[in-house]
Amino acid sequence: MPHHKSAAKRLKKSKVENAYNRHYRTMMKTALKKVKSSATKEEGAKNLVTAQSILDKLVIKGIIKKNNAANKKSRLSKFLNKIEQEKK
Repeated sequence: MPHHKSAAKRLKKSKVENAYNRHYRTMMKTALKKVKSSATKEEGAKNLVTAQSILDKLVIKGIIKKNNAANKKSRLSKFLNKIEQEKK
């Protein structure tokens, strides 16, 4: 239990921020899973564009770091290229 008024305000604000961040992280994870579960190259490419857009938005909002987003995008692209090669 907070002892000061400012500590109580911070506690309340941190709960709101936590819910905000959790929402966006869930959205990110869902987008990444959609790319990974794509059956075809075309479907995967479409989902990749959406996932990249979401990752870029999260970087701007400060929820994830720039390099983290770049690494995730790179891994997804590598995954899609692997799907293409396996089908040949």
